[in-house]
Amino acid sequence: MWTAILLGSLGVYLLKLAGLCVPESVLKRRRVQEISALLPVALLAALVAVQTFSRGHGLVLDARAAGFGVAVVAALLRAPFLLVVALGAATAALLRLMS
Repeated sequence: MWTAILLGSLGVYLLKLAGLCVPESVLKRRRVQEISALLPVALLAALVAVQTFSRGHGLVLDARAAGFGVAVVAALLRAPFLLVVALGAATAALLRLMS
């Protein structure tokens, strides 16, 4: 177990070091800047999808998916962020309570 942790730590350190060694001329390219601006959004979307639609190694549609759907609708209707979160959580909680 410690071997895996140490190897993972070394890999992360080397990846960060590689990022610091990238020449500034590469970082100033328009395409690189556009991609780096969109990466956090893509990673967050992937995390939300995995946490919402998976259980173990399979895909599921349960109360989390319904809560996510309600939150998306509330966000599209321009509801305040806290209300979006509260509506999504309340929907998931009520559906779990009923089932």
